[in-house]
Amino acid sequence: MAKKYSAVAVQALKEALCSIYWYKSDLKSFLRHTFSNHAILGKTDWDTYKRQIVSDIVDALLADETRNSDDLERLFQEVCKFQSFRHLEQLEDGKKKARIAKESVDALRKLVTTHDQVSNDEKKIEERRKKAAEKLAQSAAVIAKLEEMKQRFMGMLTQSDAQKRGFELERLMYDLFQLFDLDPKASFRNLGEQIDGAFHLEATDFLFEGKWQKEPIGTQDLDGFAAKVNRKLDNTLGLFFSLNGFSPTAVAAHSTGRPVVLLMTGEDLMAVLEGRIDFVSLLLRKRRHAALTGQILLPIHEIFQS
Repeated sequence: MAKKYSAVAVQALKEALCSIYWYKSDLKSFLRHTFSNHAILGKTDWDTYKRQIVSDIVDALLADETRNSDDLERLFQEVCKFQSFRHLEQLEDGKKKARIAKESVDALRKLVTTHDQVSNDEKKIEERRKKAAEKLAQSAAVIAKLEEMKQRFMGMLTQSDAQKRGFELERLMYDLFQLFDLDPKASFRNLGEQIDGAFHLEATDFLFEGKWQKEPIGTQDLDGFAAKVNRKLDNTLGLFFSLNGFSPTAVAAHSTGRPVVLLMTGEDLMAVLEGRIDFVSLLLRKRRHAALTGQILLPIHEIFQS
């Protein structure tokens, strides 16, 4: 699959290409030895300004990104390999030209490294999701337990006693955490604040809070839970479950700055109980989405679409 570079990375590539060579002939030689689609070089107007030449060439590669994916990746890699700028230092005002070139390459290298790290992380998550799905499909005991828990959950839908229903939800989620080996802790009270539960996933401690009400959860409830999470150590996150979702205002308010709470809905829970996604994969996708975008709510249908 072809890599997808951001607009920021593409612009950084153009800036670096403009600065690593002063003479257009040197730039042309570098490009000819870097990528194989020489037809693009032949169609380029080399009598215009260097910045326009660079922009035209990169845009031409991007215009057919599937065909030119290998050339694009090689171009990014080769520019990032630049370490020495002595050829620029020999020119008039060479130290300044070399400094600008080094800064532009360093900026590009940082963006490409971040891009590759994110891609690798996403690949690992996807590989883990596939393995988890295969493991889940082959585990009759887990499937049977999920079916039993789903029946419990369906029974809770007709429960009229709100307090009893709340306790049953806490027990259901505790059993879910336990089923997926997340070292759960039951409901506890700490310095006057009630915590519905807790669990541990990949060096991160999660506090859990669940709400079962007709209306979507508002900003005030999320504010209260986020405050509990923020009073814990830095490697602590929160998972807030709401059967009927969250208000757009509440989601927006907590999707700025450094998110500390992930959101889970009744649709997410049903997808897990029906065996369509394992709980660990669900959490990892939500955490990665929040880390990359700041958005703390990732609907289950978007996970399946991707």
